[in-house]
Amino acid sequence: MKALLALEDGRTFACRSFTGPGETGGEAVFNTSMTGYQEVLTDPSYRGQMVTMTYPLIGNYGVNPEDVESDRIQVAAFIVKEYIPFPSNYRSTASLGDYLKDQGVMGVEGLDTRALTRRLRTAGAMRGMISTEDLDPQSLIRRAKDLPPMTGQDLASVVSSPFSYRWIDGAPQPAPEDAPLDAAIWREKGRKPSVVAFDFGIKYNILRNLDQQGFEILVVPSRTDAQTIQAISPDGIFLSNGPGDPEPVDYAVETIRSLLDYRPMFGICLGHQLLGLALGGKTFKLKFGHRGANQPVHNLKSRRIEITSQNHGFSVDLESLRDTDPNVEITHVNLNDNTLEGFRHTKIPAFSVQYHPEASPGPHDANYLFKQFREMMDP
Repeated sequence: MKALLALEDGRTFACRSFTGPGETGGEAVFNTSMTGYQEVLTDPSYRGQMVTMTYPLIGNYGVNPEDVESDRIQVAAFIVKEYIPFPSNYRSTASLGDYLKDQGVMGVEGLDTRALTRRLRTAGAMRGMISTEDLDPQSLIRRAKDLPPMTGQDLASVVSSPFSYRWIDGAPQPAPEDAPLDAAIWREKGRKPSVVAFDFGIKYNILRNLDQQGFEILVVPSRTDAQTIQAISPDGIFLSNGPGDPEPVDYAVETIRSLLDYRPMFGICLGHQLLGLALGGKTFKLKFGHRGANQPVHNLKSRRIEITSQNHGFSVDLESLRDTDPNVEITHVNLNDNTLEGFRHTKIPAFSVQYHPEASPGPHDANYLFKQFREMMDP
């Protein structure tokens, strides 16, 4: 089925829909991973974005119920060079096309994804529209320009769970709606170290990694206040990944600021940005973001190079942190553009990284950070 992709800068790409008729819009971005498309599709950090895969053949191993990072597909659209409709893998339970179609998400193929990626690298991530119904280039370009920009959007509230839940045996277990959030209702005091994880768009593999460290885990909505967390009395606080601009998530920044030095704190991705804002830093939008499973990061403490999985369009301004708090120590730097990838506070137990140590998809070079978080709670 004929389709058209139009970018706000006036560039258009003829393509074909492999999921049937429809139209959608969002920020057009690209991901350089060669595999892991199901994890990409279900990562809440991609909410509001149309993801282009730079690897040309997508769909060859199908999809399955295990390789998900949330309870639904999160991307606004999926853009590939060539879709493979007949998967071949012993774990596959459905084709990629059927998976997208069942959840009402558009998938398109047949366009020059190399040209699209080069355009986004040159001009930056930008708004776009895809349609099988409106094939008039000028009309679709105007509609792309009318979409809200990613800057200024609080998407953490959109993807966050509306209720608290425990993570037990590899799956979320919601508490009764009328159950109070206190220590007695969700854990046996002293049996395991306990962690409250703020859900700004948390990936399941983060929870799996926390579980592997022996934590009792309670996931709470993004707008949970500091008083509620203190009533729960966890041993540690985790700040999750998530989509959108960190600055509008001011409610979380205030909560984090109130909880600094209360318990050990670990942040990933959006959680890293929110911790930076809570410490007085500033954030800015990257030109085209870091999205892929092959991003080199320099660990300044170990002096090693880590290959990391990343998915973010905003960054904490490195100099703003240095200028605001002399007790902030820079721990990781991106080798592609020298942006901030990690820091820790030398006076209070708090640290964070911009990349995804839980991977999924991606390398496991940095999963030691979960152990580091666990050791912060050892007596």
